This record gives sequence, C-alpha cells and structure tokens, in this order.
Amino acid sequence: MGTGMPLASGKSEIFEAVLHFMPDWVQITVLALVVLVVVASWVIKLKRKLAHRRAVRQGVPVHAAAQYGQGHGADYLGAYAPQQAPASGAGQRESGADFLGAYAPQQRQGNGSA
Repeated sequence: MGTGMPLASGKSEIFEAVLHFMPDWVQITVLALVVLVVVASWVIKLKRKLAHRRAVRQGVPVHAAAQYGQGHGADYLGAYAPQQAPASGAGQRESGADFLGAYAPQQRQGNGSA
C-alpha cells in the first residue's frame, strides 16, 4: 500500500512543515495552545447547551424551532422590531400582513363569489 492516498490534508501538511523548522519548545507551546483552543470551544459549547436546558426547565419561553444559541430575526432589529399588539380577539392569528401597515392588501367585503 505504498501508493495510496495521503491521509493528511494540505493544511495539516503545511502546519507540520512549519512546526518542523521551529525549536522544540515552540512546537510544544503551539500544540498546547491548539489543544487549549479546542478544549475551550468544547467547554463554551457545553455551557451554552446547559444554560439552554436550564432555561427550558425553568419555563423561560424558548422558540420551538430555534436550536440553542440561535435567536429570532426580531431579536436583532432592536427599535425596528414590530410592536406586539395586545391579544384582542380569541382565536385570531397574526399574519405577515399585520405588520405591513398602510401597505397591507385590503380585505375584500362580499359574499365570497368572484
């Protein structure tokens, strides 16, 4: 199997070549920093996941379709987000046209025949 495909990618081969020309103490330091970054990213991801689970358990409203760490589009709109209207009618659902204001299509009045 001497003519098989190399298992390392081009980036890892370049990384190894650069490390090869450095002194041993620099190699060890760089590798330790890479491992530290990977472990820190795992810890941060785990903390966020645990915080999301705690919020769900405590009854804090969480959007059903959103995964942990994701927000809603309106979360980033700030002052431009549509204002929440008080629930006036039972069973009424809001649609996208509710936020269009004067640009919303007018409701047709009639008996349903075209």
